[in-house]
Amino acid sequence: MTDSAPRRVRVRAPELIGKGGWLNTGGKQYSLADLRGRILVLDFWTFCCVNCLHVLDELRALEQKHRDTLVVIGVHSPKFVHEAEHEAVADAVERYGVEHPVLDDPELATWKQYAVRAWPTLVVVDPEGYVVAQHAGEGHVHAIERLVTELETEHAAKGTLRRGGGPYVAPQPEPTDLRFPGRAVVLPSGNLLVSDTTRHQLVELAADGETVVRRIGQGSRGSTDSTWVRSRFNEPQGLALLPDGSVVVADTVSHRVRRFDPESGRTTTLAGTGFQWMRGDGTSGPAREVNLSSPWDVAWWEGKVWIAMAGVHQLWTYDPAEGTVRVAAGTANEGLVDGPAAEAWFAQPSGLAATPDRLWVADSETSALRWLDRDGVVHTAVGTGLFDFGHRDGRAGQALLQHPLGVTALADGSVAVSDTYNHALRRYDPATDEVTTLATDLREPSGAVLVGDDIVVVESARHRLTRLRLPAEAAGAGAHRTQCAPTEVAPGRLRLDVTFPAPAGQKLDTRYGPSTRLLVSATPPELLLTGAGAGAGADLSRTLELNPAVPEGVLHVSAMAASCDDDSSVEYPACHVHRQDWDVPLILTESGADRLPLVQAGLGA
Repeated sequence: MTDSAPRRVRVRAPELIGKGGWLNTGGKQYSLADLRGRILVLDFWTFCCVNCLHVLDELRALEQKHRDTLVVIGVHSPKFVHEAEHEAVADAVERYGVEHPVLDDPELATWKQYAVRAWPTLVVVDPEGYVVAQHAGEGHVHAIERLVTELETEHAAKGTLRRGGGPYVAPQPEPTDLRFPGRAVVLPSGNLLVSDTTRHQLVELAADGETVVRRIGQGSRGSTDSTWVRSRFNEPQGLALLPDGSVVVADTVSHRVRRFDPESGRTTTLAGTGFQWMRGDGTSGPAREVNLSSPWDVAWWEGKVWIAMAGVHQLWTYDPAEGTVRVAAGTANEGLVDGPAAEAWFAQPSGLAATPDRLWVADSETSALRWLDRDGVVHTAVGTGLFDFGHRDGRAGQALLQHPLGVTALADGSVAVSDTYNHALRRYDPATDEVTTLATDLREPSGAVLVGDDIVVVESARHRLTRLRLPAEAAGAGAHRTQCAPTEVAPGRLRLDVTFPAPAGQKLDTRYGPSTRLLVSATPPELLLTGAGAGAGADLSRTLELNPAVPEGVLHVSAMAASCDDDSSVEYPACHVHRQDWDVPLILTESGADRLPLVQAGLGA
């Protein structure tokens, strides 16, 4: 390293190992040695995680700007059993438009070698094969871009930088009418409207569910309000029919809620600015002036459009009479907590269905079916938390789902659940408090709609609609826990240390008091004798007391830090809020560690 080069801690990067092999490389398998001379950004992700999907979008501009020197490699590290299937990973890579190589690591081998603890995590490896930075969570790409620029200069001077085309090889597109469709609704005409998510379009099908009548949108990413030919969408998902016969659209990656009028063929924007909501942004106001975050589904209930805001674990509403949006339920913390709407916790709410007295919610990351009553109280029908899932029928209290994305109200007051990662359609009956299986062998069902006595299921990973007769009884069994490896810690005192140095060119913002905040809780709550709750201070450390009578549990940690650009020549420097949530499974053993380090940014100790 030259005297003028920046000095930073470097750790030799472990090899990239994944039993599933490589995707997006034309069949070639890679090692770190093959990539020497390039700057690498390893993106540890899993396709159920909306924060991981946000990072995929954040990385697109970085990849384009530094395509001559930078190689982004996705390391797919599954949480759910379904995500360990190679075919499912390959589908997700296409579904979300991933345009870089992906290593399929179903056994979390590389995840463990790099000591990753959270989805998503980004690791920067320099051209000589050393880890120089690690960042957990969203919103770090601006810091990584600065580091990449420094590494380009440093290693160009040393002669260790290799330029040229990268290892990405685009897969061949498949000629299907639909490609990873998301939702469907029945139009007043009797035709079906489908969100064709990966092709960034809406598709109107005849009543047979197969014949294409027209495509709405140009078929490229965007958010253009115009005619059915010229409009553009960006991975649209949820659809809901409004009383006037128009359709409201959750245009997920544009962070907007749109309206499509089947009569005129025009698309307009109801809510959202096109920018993703970040902590500190407004949570109510004129609908087109408030940022949204990955709206995944929509429903008409109680005179408003309800929005499953998956990106911030909340429910929002759009009031068409006033033209406003606001948060209606959820604190933005991720988890499963019932109670008054303002105090409830959700985890990527992804599906909505309205009945006269309830708004049903498919809460995907907790594998739960939940509902909001007319008094504004959140309840859970099926599901226990972030780490328990499976396929089990019976009493709702012991039944299990696996990452459901859709819910459909049935005529008898029960609901059908698109149990996505179980490839099944399930039914919950509030009258009996029982869960049954209606159909299996449905490849990643993401939604369903009633058509007469039939239910039409959106088979997302089979790229089609499938018509079933109701009812159709089937059974399933089995239970699983997440593959995230537990951390062994000793009972008693545990030192929690979160690493977050201010990014290069920034300083911690102490103008209005402490710049960091730490929120700690546990499942079950009895795991923590002391140390739970929120607290602001000068650092992100806390001493916890673990209950020796509780052999295992999950520690929930949320860390926030505020920083501002450190440039004395700028009168009003830009400020940034950084947040990361961890859910760390713990096993208490006498030989376990007495310190738990979590890296939000940097390399830690």
